[in-house]
Amino acid sequence: MRRVVTDDLDALLGILPPHIREFLYQQPDYSELLEVILDLGRLPEARFPQRELILNSKEVSQPDIDYVVSRTGEFSGDNRAGIDHTLHRISAIRNRNGYIIGLTCRVGRAVFGTVKMIQDLIESGKNVLLLGRPGIGKTTMLREVARVLADDFKKRVIVIDTSNEIAGDGDIPHPAIGHARRMQVAAPAEQHAVMIEAVENHMPEVIIIDEIGTELEARAARTIAERGVQLVGTAHGNTLENLIMNPTLSDLIGGIQTVTLGDEEARRRHTQKSILERKAPPTFDVVVEIVDYYKVTVHLDVSEAVDALLYGRLPKAEARWMDEDGEVKREVITSPLIWEGKKEKQPEKTLRFYLFGASRARLEQSAREKREELKIVTDLKQADIFLTTRSYYRRKPQKIRDAEALGIPIYVLKSNNAAQMKQCLDALYPRDTQYTYVHNLQRILAGRRGFDSGNRRLESGGKRKSR
Repeated sequence: MRRVVTDDLDALLGILPPHIREFLYQQPDYSELLEVILDLGRLPEARFPQRELILNSKEVSQPDIDYVVSRTGEFSGDNRAGIDHTLHRISAIRNRNGYIIGLTCRVGRAVFGTVKMIQDLIESGKNVLLLGRPGIGKTTMLREVARVLADDFKKRVIVIDTSNEIAGDGDIPHPAIGHARRMQVAAPAEQHAVMIEAVENHMPEVIIIDEIGTELEARAARTIAERGVQLVGTAHGNTLENLIMNPTLSDLIGGIQTVTLGDEEARRRHTQKSILERKAPPTFDVVVEIVDYYKVTVHLDVSEAVDALLYGRLPKAEARWMDEDGEVKREVITSPLIWEGKKEKQPEKTLRFYLFGASRARLEQSAREKREELKIVTDLKQADIFLTTRSYYRRKPQKIRDAEALGIPIYVLKSNNAAQMKQCLDALYPRDTQYTYVHNLQRILAGRRGFDSGNRRLESGGKRKSR
């Protein structure tokens, strides 16, 4: 059903060494290629939707890598390069001395049709946030949103393009974004500044943003929304619940704060005296969770959805998908979330923590004081929770990127002290189980949302005031 407009596959295969390129052309399904992996001293590998393929019995050599690098554009600060007038992306792995010893050559495709599922939302002028796991099609949908708004609705659209991810490499943007204008961002750290510059200098009606990932970018998004400019963007996280638990990005959905209730109000609500509440109107009016290329879950009112989740109620949501004829189908989600009511219930298994910059002694002491069971693991692949501190998370070292790639939930501590450890355990082993975050969200991601639990990325943190 997916109709590929252009992928310029020959342009990507043309930069590969001849012995690898020729073998790929011999594959009957080479047009479905996703990416080619070249790591020094290892066999070259190709990845397809349903299989992986070794491309040659000869290990990748340094001349092979140099051959590809010499035929691509310049690598930016985030180790990404491209090919002029295409959407392909070449990402580099460097050694300690800065030399490139590995490459991921990813096929970029422009696809028409996916925007039909949310076209009514973007036509309404509402701010729309797209969520989904890596590779699920967030950027592909953004391209079509830009094209539809610029070409069909004649709006002034500006695409904020970090690392030329949306509109391709080179100074001329790819036709996939239509007549939308593109502002390039040299380095990810500068994205928030370019967002503000776009509003102040170019009078846009719509701004398209890919991968809002820092507090500065979240603040810039709020500033843009307050100036009356429509925002359509993507953010880290699979679901709305992920944003609630992410202290860096929770401002996009209004921010979360701890509120202390009076005795009478706590009894009326059947909750503890200290509860979580939304503290401000959300930046984005609508959140769209992308399940796959042709299936989404839509939260039409973010304020109501966040409030419902924080109070342990079923948020209003709508499932949308495209059938084989390309028609959009809708269904209101009525099956209950897995919130466990008011009865105390511990997680079904002992949570396994991988610590990165977090104190093991303080975590174990806090667990003993709260009588919670946990296990510290040294193998990242065995972890249920990746525990780190805000200072490490902001620098995004390789180990954190590995955890994100594996889909391991990341819990970010504000600081490395006992109080933050206890707040972490309160969130993961709550006494009032309307907030059984990890246990319930894992079941949601594996069940109602239709995600594979192995692909979740749940970034969370202890951004809560002392009780």
